[in-house]
Amino acid sequence: MKAVALTEYGASDVLSLQELPDPLVGPDRVLVDVRAAGVNPVDYKIRGGYLRGAFPHHTPLIPGWDVSGVVTAVGPAVTRFEVGDEVVGYVREDHVQNGTYAERVSAPERTLAPKPSSLSFEQGSALPLAGLTALQLLRAVGVGDGDTVLVHAAAGGVGHFAVQIAQKLGASKVIGTASERNHEFLGELGAEPVTYGDGLRGRVGALVGGDGKVDAAVDFIGGQALTESPGLVRDPARHGSVVDAATVLDQGGRYVFVRPDFDDLTWLGELVDSGALRVEVARTFPLAEAAEAQRLLEEGHVRGKIALTTR
Repeated sequence: MKAVALTEYGASDVLSLQELPDPLVGPDRVLVDVRAAGVNPVDYKIRGGYLRGAFPHHTPLIPGWDVSGVVTAVGPAVTRFEVGDEVVGYVREDHVQNGTYAERVSAPERTLAPKPSSLSFEQGSALPLAGLTALQLLRAVGVGDGDTVLVHAAAGGVGHFAVQIAQKLGASKVIGTASERNHEFLGELGAEPVTYGDGLRGRVGALVGGDGKVDAAVDFIGGQALTESPGLVRDPARHGSVVDAATVLDQGGRYVFVRPDFDDLTWLGELVDSGALRVEVARTFPLAEAAEAQRLLEEGHVRGKIALTTR
């Protein structure tokens, strides 16, 4: 099969289109004919070698944890899926090698869920990692009925899901940080937009009124946003991040590293098909241009997600 892989770590030019063996189908695994693979910041962090202290890495290494495609074979212990099913998945395992930037991927059954019927394969590949990240962090900080929630980097791949999911969890007001060019987009998603950067505390306070603080805050960008979060929430335990574990834990907040979860991913898909969750794909690239897709994402300011297509 054709796959984008690396044999050394570094800049985007270490990625190349290669001919690699088809993946094996173990007893509890599902072989997926990949139609699209989502591109995420963790992909270029893996490419740079930054996660080697957290997971065993093996080369040739195929990046990618998001997939959307069609089941072509199942192991004998698989019960949820059959050949021909359209699926999406967050295919993360406890080692890094056989990712989704490929024509085929062998995925543990637990990492997959039915593809929302209303989505294209490209849109489907944008949902798993980002949607699960948003949902699991919002739950970790206890977002519920009547809350006012601040979402940092609200127009990004994870942030635009967090804005919408917070409302489904019961939040009465969602404030989202973004550049001014994305304020209209956030308004369409039901958020009150606010410009990020210096003076954020005052701008949030003006939107909230009263003590000028929110009930919960979730961070998807780190840096200044994370530094300011404890001062923006009434209870520091109700702010969280997926970016900088040491900092957020030192602040008394919550750190989340997203986990594959069939029930969570199925719930997100049902939200999509009900019209309650919008999936924003900024751009698609053919598989062979994965390096360019990663370069664009690394530049920042991408609204929504980027996807790779295999056909």
